[in-house]
Amino acid sequence: MAVLLTVAVVVGFAGGRFSMLLQYPIMKEPAFRNLSYAYKEIMNRYLEGADSKALVDGAAEGMVGSLGDPYSVYLTGDRGEQYISSYEDHFVGIGVEIREEDGRFIIDKLIKTAPAEKSGLKAGDVFVSIDGTSAKGLDLTKLKELVQGKEGTTAKLTVEREGSSKPLAISVVRGAVPVLTVTSNMLPDGVGEITISRFAEKTANEFNAAIEALQKKGMKSLLLDLRGNPGGLLEPTITIANRFVPKGKTIVQVVYKGETRVITHQSKQKEPWKLPIAILVDAHTASSAEVLTAALKATAGAKVVGQKTFGKGIVQNFRQLKDGSVLKLTEAQWRSPDGQWIHKKGIEPGYVVAAPDYAQLPRLAAGLKLGIGDYGDKVQTVQSMLQVLGYAVGAGKGIYDADTAAAVRSFQANEKLPQTGTMNDKAAYRMMVMLTNKFDKEDPQRIKAVSLLEAAK
Repeated sequence: MAVLLTVAVVVGFAGGRFSMLLQYPIMKEPAFRNLSYAYKEIMNRYLEGADSKALVDGAAEGMVGSLGDPYSVYLTGDRGEQYISSYEDHFVGIGVEIREEDGRFIIDKLIKTAPAEKSGLKAGDVFVSIDGTSAKGLDLTKLKELVQGKEGTTAKLTVEREGSSKPLAISVVRGAVPVLTVTSNMLPDGVGEITISRFAEKTANEFNAAIEALQKKGMKSLLLDLRGNPGGLLEPTITIANRFVPKGKTIVQVVYKGETRVITHQSKQKEPWKLPIAILVDAHTASSAEVLTAALKATAGAKVVGQKTFGKGIVQNFRQLKDGSVLKLTEAQWRSPDGQWIHKKGIEPGYVVAAPDYAQLPRLAAGLKLGIGDYGDKVQTVQSMLQVLGYAVGAGKGIYDADTAAAVRSFQANEKLPQTGTMNDKAAYRMMVMLTNKFDKEDPQRIKAVSLLEAAK
């Protein structure tokens, strides 16, 4: 899982290289002679021949790798471009969420306002071919590559649709698909719930729109769900914090090497926030999500509910070079408004509430096929899911025996699925949907947070 607090700094290749030569005349370093010697020998003598750029990229990757820092990395070419684009507010494609089921690729959801929705595609449509290439035998990664493409080009799709006797031919012009990081919902008694999945380029804009929509509906308190949020960009985090942290109060301090540079981000709040706030966190709440949690806990009276956070209190800057490669380097650490360093420590909630065990079960991967005689972790996961849903699986833990098959058959019968007694994609998908719905209804962390908000009104 990427747990990043990133401050975007883009430096041109030539300028960055010149600056580095001035500060660190590497050509004069004795150790560089070994690198230069190895490069020349490889280029001149290696039997199979060598690519100059590949050697230089490998050397750069090796230098960063030698730091032993999992958060510092050198990403070459396309990998660098992909990293940069991961923080943008859109990608180019058609705008569908796809699931794999028994070797078939099914549209699970259409993204609003995206090209697919406008073209007439529907949830439940099954891909037959993309631009003349059969979907049969593809893996999900390859299918996505075919569906995505350059903006303005046309994806010629053939799909099967329930109720249609023949496959349908649908053309979709590829275009910008929004990457949404914020969702919102109005709970009973005026509790406005906002979930932030990560902090990307437009997250603050999405958040502000969500807040304003909830206020129009009469929001009386705010529940901010940061569970599973791995972090992201600092700038939108600061912008969001400005809404809640009193003007002039510290949001976070970013401290660079040797404390030679300390940047204190202070709130520029425009209007005082008067509603009660509760924040949900867990062991996967990290980095900039922890910045926001710490700031609101220390300065805005937010009640923090859940489990101790991940504990990533360091900052990476990333710089993109001319060829698209990216150098991401740990350059600072941060401390909370009350002076706490949280790296490798995390934030302890004021109200510790564990999630139910079934919420930690791994997802069942596409292509799942399990039957009598199979054994292992996947079987045990299926058995655990069945038990949570009220089916008896017997004593054969991790072993797909007759009792497990009977439980699966009962589940399939109740859900109007083919009663095979074997686990397949259809049964697995339905099981995971039911567990998600069950958690949404029973979520003890949310229930506790809502009770605190109601008491604070």
